[in-house]
Amino acid sequence: MTILEATFTVDLRPGQQLPAAAGRFDLSKTWTGQLEGTSTGVMLTAGDPASGDAGYIAMEQFHGVLDGRRGTLTLQQLGTMAGGDPTLEYVIAPGSGTEELAGVTGTLTIAGIDDDGTHHVTLDLA
Repeated sequence: MTILEATFTVDLRPGQQLPAAAGRFDLSKTWTGQLEGTSTGVMLTAGDPASGDAGYIAMEQFHGVLDGRRGTLTLQQLGTMAGGDPTLEYVIAPGSGTEELAGVTGTLTIAGIDDDGTHHVTLDLA
């Protein structure tokens, strides 16, 4: 296994509403570190975050360089909050890599979020 570190900033914008989702957001991220590039995607939300019960799904396509290898890959997220207790599954979608990133799989963990919104991520590549 290979462990890498990166950071990202995210811009969320409300998007066109879709059935079965309380909210839809278009997202764009700028990645730095051992994952260098940009990603764009869509997030769907449901529930009542103010009460501590909610969930979201997101898919985003990354374009750039991962540990010296260039290409694209898709990141998928499943976030759940029940009783105010959050859980997050954040993975590289199997089979989504192109060019030098073909075959790359792994998980991402958000290690922390700075006051300015910078997310610190650890990537665990299989």
